[in-house]
Amino acid sequence: MPTVIAIAAHPDDIEFVMAGTLLLLGEAGWDLHYLNLSSGNLGSTTMTPARTARVRRAEAQAAARVLGATWHPPFCNDVEIFYDGRALRRLGAIIREVAPAVVLTHAPQDYMEDHMITSRLAVTAAFVRAMPGYSTTPARPTVRDDVTIYHANPHGLRDGLRRRVHAGAFVNTTSVHARKTAALECHASQGGFLDATQGMSSYVKTMDDLSREVGKQSGRFRRAEGWRRHLHWGFSSEDRDPLRDALGRNYLINAKYEQGLDYGS
Repeated sequence: MPTVIAIAAHPDDIEFVMAGTLLLLGEAGWDLHYLNLSSGNLGSTTMTPARTARVRRAEAQAAARVLGATWHPPFCNDVEIFYDGRALRRLGAIIREVAPAVVLTHAPQDYMEDHMITSRLAVTAAFVRAMPGYSTTPARPTVRDDVTIYHANPHGLRDGLRRRVHAGAFVNTTSVHARKTAALECHASQGGFLDATQGMSSYVKTMDDLSREVGKQSGRFRRAEGWRRHLHWGFSSEDRDPLRDALGRNYLINAKYEQGLDYGS
């Protein structure tokens, strides 16, 4: 059974831009894993950080159950996801333990540092999976199987400098959108917080609008998630594209992007 792990920064990030693809892989027989690096402890304007972390932990566990995924506990706090040895050794251990064929993670350029650093950590943790001289915490044996990394769309489909980001491929999430929505709705504590801090009057509607916009960009699907495949060196063979192989007609390559004609940062 092939394995996929979604690695995001905060509770609810997976549901916004990755959960539809996870659900389709689950339907195709894949083993699903779900990891937020941060506890989400600062995601409230009314609760203490400690209380917020407990609430958001329970919400993330509920969302993982909706998705049918194995939940992994966080090991950082909000705005304290750092590219350092501690975080890398912890994430490296999880990568070796799960031995994923696919890693889904954030865009390299996004609107906040937690997302971008999570992306960097995921890439490096996958890279060192086969290095016997690299020690993880806890210690785990190396993994030599191929892994392919896919970067999700950034929030708002733009990088931190407002430049448009184009997907390299689109995944048709129309058939699983209701379940994706149900998973996002598990993060009930985020309704008021995102409205107060980021102007999202309805976080569920924000996700729905994003799914429709990406679907429109695909020119084929009603709702979609966008992905960019990481360069293969150090991870897999050049032509390896397991999402294409697993999802079939629900996967559409953006030919212009592949040819460098529709490039996003």
